[in-house]
Amino acid sequence: LALNGLTLDVPSGSCFGLVGPNGSGKSTTLRSVIGLVRPDAGTIHVCGHDIAAEVQAARRSMGVVLDPLQLFERLTAREFLTTMGELRRMDASIVSERIGQLLDTLQLSDDADRQIAGYSHGMRKKTALAAAVLHRPRLLLLDEPFEGVDPVSARTMRSMLDRFRVGGGTVVFSSHVMDLVERLCDHIA
Repeated sequence: LALNGLTLDVPSGSCFGLVGPNGSGKSTTLRSVIGLVRPDAGTIHVCGHDIAAEVQAARRSMGVVLDPLQLFERLTAREFLTTMGELRRMDASIVSERIGQLLDTLQLSDDADRQIAGYSHGMRKKTALAAAVLHRPRLLLLDEPFEGVDPVSARTMRSMLDRFRVGGGTVVFSSHVMDLVERLCDHIA
């Protein structure tokens, strides 16, 4: 069994941390919430949607950064984010405006037109975070978002998450680092 008898209620607007050692089921939990892993029993509701019956509606309300990162490395960050906006059928002018804001906020503007393949690990994580919040989701799911990230990138990402929460968003992230979860989260499982 990967998960057994798990019940989580994540309060809206919270920063909710899933903490545990490697192999404890954190990533499986997040993949189940996203709808990539189907549980044998039980139900998962995301922003009022049953993930089994309304997976597309639930996914529209989420932004996701999984580990390992899923980026199109031959694209630039700007091209990647534009593509993500097109895939989400967002208005092109809104996408362009949001990309500018996100690149500035995440300190990626100077490198936005370089191929992602040449990015550092921290820059890749920030690009993935920008893609996850581009459509202004209500829920942000992050799998080990600070793993292998330099202190400056981590601080920038934490600032972005704070802004996301101030805007009414909910953050759920997994980590095996208890100190990090205790410092950033107001709820822990």
